[in-house]
Amino acid sequence: MLYMVRVRLAKPATMSNQEFYSLWLEEAAAATGAVEAGIMKGLWKVAGVNEVIGVLDVESPDVLDGALHGLPLWSKGYAHLITDLQVTPLRSYAAWYEDLKKMAASKDAAS
Repeated sequence: MLYMVRVRLAKPATMSNQEFYSLWLEEAAAATGAVEAGIMKGLWKVAGVNEVIGVLDVESPDVLDGALHGLPLWSKGYAHLITDLQVTPLRSYAAWYEDLKKMAASKDAAS
């Protein structure tokens, strides 16, 4: 199943830029490995903000949870750098299109 994951990071005032970006570099290396392994279908850095969007292909929410908690920010105790995390399940637009055809043809469709 596909999930879109949006992660926003914030650097604490007490943390140096070098430490923050070094941790993010570790996270990026792990995420890039997930892309190469085919688990992550796409990965993007949002321009101008400390935010990353990824699309993961995993079997279940349990596997997704394990994958996220296996990343360096969680496993090394830096999850507090994540200020916002949004997980959105995705479905095929082609499947939605087929559902729409059925709903549009239904005489009982709500108006």
